[in-house]
Amino acid sequence: MKKKYKLLKIILSTLMVLSLFTGCTKKDEDKKEVKVENKEKVTIRLNEVVRSIFYAPMYVAINKGLFAEEGLEIELSTGQGADKTMQQVLSGNADIGFSGPEQVIYIYNQGREDYPVLFAQLTKTDGSFLVGRTDEPDFKWESLKGKTIIGGRPGGVPEMTLEYVLRNHGLKPGEDVSIITNLAFTATAGAFGAGTGDYVASFEPTASILEKEKVGKIVASLGKASGEMPYTCFFSTKSYMDKNPEIIQKFTNAIYKGQQWVESHSAKEVAEAVVSFFPGSDIDLLTSVVERYRDQGSFAKDLTLQESGLERLMDIIQSYKADLIPTRPPYEKIVTNKFAEEAVQQVKK
Repeated sequence: MKKKYKLLKIILSTLMVLSLFTGCTKKDEDKKEVKVENKEKVTIRLNEVVRSIFYAPMYVAINKGLFAEEGLEIELSTGQGADKTMQQVLSGNADIGFSGPEQVIYIYNQGREDYPVLFAQLTKTDGSFLVGRTDEPDFKWESLKGKTIIGGRPGGVPEMTLEYVLRNHGLKPGEDVSIITNLAFTATAGAFGAGTGDYVASFEPTASILEKEKVGKIVASLGKASGEMPYTCFFSTKSYMDKNPEIIQKFTNAIYKGQQWVESHSAKEVAEAVVSFFPGSDIDLLTSVVERYRDQGSFAKDLTLQESGLERLMDIIQSYKADLIPTRPPYEKIVTNKFAEEAVQQVKK
């Protein structure tokens, strides 16, 4: 009975957090070229991939009025998947998208004339953690041979990253290690709590919830194991960027200010600044999550996208399935750092 009660707590806690990921989109307005000189705030329709404390600097920029300082108002919606966020941008229902850059790579290779361009990076590591059933202070990836891991969606970057890390430690996914990939994102923690698998790969705050409920222990960071890469970035279509460079600049300035705010404040202050995006969440738990992401260097300290990081991401994708990227796009075609570099200069003034 006690085990069932604990499992129920995990499921309810996880579902409560995951339910917050769904954003509400206001009624769409006609997308037109923005006039910066207008004294009224300009509304930017921003679509985020999911709702996560992983993106704290963005939420800080909203709640601390940093976008307002730039004359912008953010209309935030949640895509619930990188492909869905990209669809919102390409269809004109969002001005700016925020997701993994792999979608920009895929769209460029489709030969679309008005392709999306990346202009700012917010996080620079994978944000998931490997949770085991017991504490393993001397954990080694090689010890996973013969074990079963609850993984992510087939073809998703979190699952591709997990398999990349396993291969780098001499393990063949599906042969040396069994990976369960047929569970919904919201069901993985509950399945682990019910006894499925030896490990589960989870994002925060789910990983910390499992620890808090004494169901598992975080034994390794996928972010540390896979290395730096542009994990979540901002992008717009080339046409929107060409028509509205001042708006992109102001948006980038606000995000950079959010980065600086997070860098200069305590984890608890960051948690308090963003808790309104996670109603009902525990401040102490959010604080520990911010500390964990900060300690492993997940929050980028500037917004520029380095070519080496993008190459590593493409290495990971192609190691999973080479034909997902038949040709690597030229870096200078899908990335511009001019707004990120200018933001540093403008914010210093």
